[in-house]
Parts: sequence; C-alpha cells; structure tokens
Amino acid sequence: MGKEARGGPGGPGALRRRLAVGIALLTASGVLALAAPGEAGAAPSRCQGRKVRTLTFSTGYVNVYKKNGTVCAITFQRNPGRNQRMSVSVQARGFVPVPAAGTRTRSIGPVQTHAGHRCVRVKGAVGRGSVSTGWILC
Repeated sequence: MGKEARGGPGGPGALRRRLAVGIALLTASGVLALAAPGEAGAAPSRCQGRKVRTLTFSTGYVNVYKKNGTVCAITFQRNPGRNQRMSVSVQARGFVPVPAAGTRTRSIGPVQTHAGHRCVRVKGAVGRGSVSTGWILC
C-alpha cells in the first residue's frame, strides 16, 4: 500500500484535512469578528434611555441620557457639515472619565458609563467652544 492510499501528503486524506483546517479557520475568524468590539468602548450607535440634559455652548451641544444607572452622552455640532475637532466625556464620581475625540462633521460619541446612583461630570467640545459641568445627576 503506497502513501497515497493511506492518506499521505498528496492523497485524499490530505485534501480532507486541508479542507477541515480551512473551514475551522474561517469559522473561528467569523466568530472572532462577531465577538470583537467594532470601536473603542464598544459603544452603541446611539444612547439608550431618557434624555435628562442638553448642555449648550457656542459651537454645539451635548445630549445626556440615563437608563438604569447608565449615563450616556453625545456631542453635536451646532452647524453640521464642516470637519471640526470634537470631544465628549462622561465621568462617574470616583471613576476615570470615558472619553471620545476626533475630527467629525456632525457628532462624536456616544460614550457611556455605569454610574448607579453616583454623580457624573460631562464635558463636550466642538472647535473652540466647550462645556463642562460640575457633578450632576446626583
């Protein structure tokens, strides 16, 4: 019996093994792609919950939402369409801020943190304009 009949390097067994390995790799990469977060913080595409504040400033505004102890914020440009440096952050008292920043034409965020019953601090900026709260939603 030669190598080919026993499933040697060039036989039908080798082909089956290569196909099995290829299918396993494709399946694993698909599972990883679904499980891995798409962007920093794996934030949702928009905030959930009830809008609790709108913080306005000269070049934009920040909408703040709350649901089940989670606070979420998005900064919007007052006049969308022009690329501008933007930022937003939410910080629960006693924890580090959760920021997002970049150059955008309309909005930046959302960012969110679980605050429970803690106070939060929210900051937002568009170009040279900005807003920063003290501790709110206590």
